[in-house]
Formats: sequence, structure tokens, C-alpha cells
Amino acid sequence: MKRFWTEAAVVPAENGFTVELDGRPIRTPAKRPLILPTEAMAHAVAAEWQAQEGVIKPDTMPVTKTANAALDKVATQHAEVAEMLAAYGDSDLLCYRAEAPAELVAREAAAWDPMLDWAEAELGVRLEPRTGIVHKPQDVDALAALSAQTHALSDFQLAAFHDLVSLSGSLILGFAAARGGHDAGQLWDISRLDEIWQAEQWGKDDDAEAKAEVKREAFLHAKRMFELS
Repeated sequence: MKRFWTEAAVVPAENGFTVELDGRPIRTPAKRPLILPTEAMAHAVAAEWQAQEGVIKPDTMPVTKTANAALDKVATQHAEVAEMLAAYGDSDLLCYRAEAPAELVAREAAAWDPMLDWAEAELGVRLEPRTGIVHKPQDVDALAALSAQTHALSDFQLAAFHDLVSLSGSLILGFAAARGGHDAGQLWDISRLDEIWQAEQWGKDDDAEAKAEVKREAFLHAKRMFELS
């Protein structure tokens, strides 16, 4: 689609805000009204549309893309998405530790133990670390508490939370990013501790680093979307 409008404007709407292109309200790919929960998110969407020149480039409109996902995908299956993400708690990245070498074991403990401590203090849940890759279930009450907090997220929050959790591989890091108080870039580095250590031992792979950077940007965007929600 080519640009056909002069101005993208934020307009109050029932239950939130929308964006109009020369008075025409934007709709999602599924033709739903693009009703956004906050004025800040609406302005971010409007800025993306206003920045388009010539042919519209969806890959330059991440806020619009995530908002569309919240309305077209998450809103129609909120419980299923929440349950899928809550399941990460039973195999959380932070809980599966290397058996060796000692340097990596120590580095994991130094970076990941404080996050499990944070979860206990802020989420009321204590997940226990394991050595090796064999799955060992976590306490059912702890998982139930994490599930309840995941299900309590709004559609827009859950859309952002999906990427925070799936990209990091950790429900706890997802909550840490969502709740604030942590630098998102540092949380991303914590999630990639093993990969960073491997690169230090054997050298960096340019292709792997490029892919990791794309994921890092997506993680930072998800953090921003949660805040805009």
C-alpha cells in the first residue's frame, strides 16, 4: 500500500485512543478498530504512520505491528497465550545450570541467582535451580502463582510479554522486564550468558551475532510496548 494521507492524528475513542489518517480510522489486518489502551501508545503508532514515505514498510512500524497482534491474536485467545507463557516457569532458563566448567557455573550463579531472589521477593515465588538439562518439575504452587499473574495481564501487556518471555527463554526475566527496575539490555545479556561465554571461549560467529542483535532489538521493543500499555 502506498501512502495516501497527509496527517496521522491521535483521536480519543471508546475505551482508549485510535489513530486516523486524514480522518479515516486505522483498522487491524483483521479489520478490527485499532483501539489503543493509552494515549502514549497511540502517539507512537501515529508517529510510525507519519514517518512513512511512498510505499508503506511494515517492518519499520513495530508498535503498530504489536498492537495489531494484541487485537487480532491475543484478544481472541488470551487464556491460551497466557497458559503457553506461564509454562515457561516449569523449565525456566535461569533454573537449568551447567555442570562444568567451574567458571561458567560460577558465572551462572552470579547472574541468575539474584534474579531468582528477585522473583521470590517481588512475585512471591521461589523457583529452584537444577544441574544439567534433564527436566525436574517446579513446585506446583509456585507455578500456579506465576500462571495467575500471567493470566492477569491485559491483551496489550500479554502481547508484549509474549516476546519478553519467548525471546529470553525465561518467565522470570520476562516479569523482571515488565515490572521495571531492571535495565532491559542487562536482562537480555543475562538471558544470553551461556552464548556469551561460548563466544569468549571459541570466538564470535558473525551470523549468530547478527541474529542475536535482531532478537535483542525485539526484546527492547517488547519492553517499550509493555510500558506503553
